[in-house]
Amino acid sequence: LNNESDSEIVLQADINAWSQSQTGVDQLVLTEDMILSPPIIKLPPRARQVVRLALLKPADTQQQLTYRMIMREVPEATAVKANTMEVPIALALSMPVFITPPSAKHQLHCQAARHQAEIQVVCENKGTAYAQLREIQVKRQEQSLAKLEGGIYILPGAQKTLSLKAEQPITTGQAQLSIMFDNGKNQLFDIELF
Repeated sequence: LNNESDSEIVLQADINAWSQSQTGVDQLVLTEDMILSPPIIKLPPRARQVVRLALLKPADTQQQLTYRMIMREVPEATAVKANTMEVPIALALSMPVFITPPSAKHQLHCQAARHQAEIQVVCENKGTAYAQLREIQVKRQEQSLAKLEGGIYILPGAQKTLSLKAEQPITTGQAQLSIMFDNGKNQLFDIELF
């Protein structure tokens, strides 16, 4: 962790078991499966601190374990000056934490359909590790019909429905769905737009 500000900050973290419903809605539950050391961090201005996470339960040998560490800034209590109001702003960062056995892999299956001026893409992860979609693009003969960029996670056993805004009028017929993952690899699906 780096404090790039000119004042000291105090941080505190919670570890949450992270899962997704079958429809891809994130679910976070506080857990004691992992601990953070140190649990409370005081960072002087322009300082850096290494933190360590320790897993307190046996790792799964088949399926990836997924967590989210929520790192919150603890606002400093300051005296209010006469005739002023101060509102402290505390930041919170949500960082994914993965415990991945060597054999765990994502296995993504996607379909697409036209829906007015959008293309609805439904992707399901039937694998044992997360899939992070960095770019989703629907093409026809190298011409882009619709595109969505982002860091969309689909955990094992979950599916997500994504809406891609059309870049031009979409006609029925065959097309290709291209998914680019966080590791830079692509997966292509032949689709039929109705």
